[in-house]
Amino acid sequence: MPTTPIDQRDAWRALAAHAQEMRQTHLRELFAGDTGRHATFTRQAAGLTLDLSKQRWSAETLERLLDLAREAEVPAAIQRLLGGERVNVSENRPALHTALRLPASASLVVESEDLVPGVHATLAHMETMVERFHAGQWRGATGKAIRHVVNLGVGGSDLGPLMVTHALADFRPRGVHRIEVHFASTMDGSQLADYLARLDPETTLFVLSSKSFTTIDTLSNARTARDWLMSRLSGEEGVDAELVMRQHFIGISASPEKMAEWGIAPAHQLEFWEWVGGRYSLWGGIGLPIALVVGMARFRELLAGAHAMDEHFRTAELGDNLPVLLALAGIWNVNFLDIRAHSILPYDGRLEYFAAYLEQLEMESNGKSVTFDGQQVGYSTCPVLWGQLGPNAQHAFYQLLHQGTQAVECDFIAPLRRYDEVEDEATRHHLKGQHRLTLANCFAQSRVLMLGDDAIEEDGPRPGHKRYRGNQPSSTLLLDRLTPATLGALIALYEHKVFVQATVWGINPFDQWGVELGKQIAGETQRILESHQGLEAMDASTRALIEAAWAAEANGKAAT
Repeated sequence: MPTTPIDQRDAWRALAAHAQEMRQTHLRELFAGDTGRHATFTRQAAGLTLDLSKQRWSAETLERLLDLAREAEVPAAIQRLLGGERVNVSENRPALHTALRLPASASLVVESEDLVPGVHATLAHMETMVERFHAGQWRGATGKAIRHVVNLGVGGSDLGPLMVTHALADFRPRGVHRIEVHFASTMDGSQLADYLARLDPETTLFVLSSKSFTTIDTLSNARTARDWLMSRLSGEEGVDAELVMRQHFIGISASPEKMAEWGIAPAHQLEFWEWVGGRYSLWGGIGLPIALVVGMARFRELLAGAHAMDEHFRTAELGDNLPVLLALAGIWNVNFLDIRAHSILPYDGRLEYFAAYLEQLEMESNGKSVTFDGQQVGYSTCPVLWGQLGPNAQHAFYQLLHQGTQAVECDFIAPLRRYDEVEDEATRHHLKGQHRLTLANCFAQSRVLMLGDDAIEEDGPRPGHKRYRGNQPSSTLLLDRLTPATLGALIALYEHKVFVQATVWGINPFDQWGVELGKQIAGETQRILESHQGLEAMDASTRALIEAAWAAEANGKAAT
């Protein structure tokens, strides 16, 4: 029997009535005379400080939101997630990305199997691989040490590793054989073609990252890479196709059979489990590119930081629980203040790809309109989320934030300390000055988005085009420093935030049937393009587009 929709329950209705008053309340009023507001709405855990005082809410709002979380049974849902219950209902399996960061001493028995030994066996296999690379002992088919690794993956097999390797590039180990890691995800081959034009096949290895090992984007790039290697290496003395496949490819998948069929040596396969979603997978074998950049010791620190946030999520009371509070702020904005845009604004160049990572994590997880029991939702779910490095965004879309007609929730993210390790004193002094400048901009932007005109000392009447309404809500996340551990905690914070919101909205954050539909339809269209049959089944627009592609192809053949 279908459950009562969340928007028809008492806690939701009480919030809706309360929101009528809060919509008329400006943030400047909430801060006026309230010297304790920052302390009231700030929490710390796992090296992170979360300041929610610039959200458009009051202490009463938060209490009512916590009532909503209890009514949605969020505490029980947290335990079900972490305990390995089948929370991914449409695919009837657990979602156990948190198991990938459990310490070796832990135990997690799910359906009569302890998952921890298998997880750490994969980490040990991965460590053996990384040590071979860093010792210069992973050699290509001609005997030269591998220097370049190209990760072929898309979605969760690309965005997470790309984001983390960039964020932690400062943590490369010293005194090892340096491996340069590259990422190619686009199915059109443009990224891959650039690498193939620059890299030496004798010293290049490809990592095929695909949970199903059927992803057309990845396999099309993989076939091109394989042909490139074969055409350039197979003529060398003593080099055959089997040797090229063994020394120049690693596979990471939940399907060892398909990896073997493709030709990847069993010893060069890393295991991926069905109970880990792609966008939650950087913590295991998919994280091999990360470990190649920072080393396994730092990779384990990343896991430990995420596990620290997992433990906080599991044990902290709702009112002190960072993922719960961040999730409730988002629900308040989307469902009660009608703010359906969310911008991620890191003030640290190392987090350049963090917003793109969160775009998939949040919108692929919670971009849903049907509840667990198959009912159409009657309320908004995931907002449109996007972002960019804050200092660059100030010169791109902050104009809209300050004076546009669209209300936007913003997350400001910054480390408190940076450049302590720079050895040259003068250089360190200048770089620390630049960091202070960056923090000043971060803090100033959130302040003026909150206060608007009140943030500016009046110097006489100003025309309308120089006025600022303010009242844009934001959260500020401060990292003590950006390290593997705090980055792990930051990522886990957003993972759990997504889960809490999904629990309240009654949706499944662990499937992606819209993505699957896109793959299916694209395959059908590809068959029509290639076979020139079945066009009559298409709509008028798609028929015209396909015919335009056929005409361009024919003209290209005629020209040659």
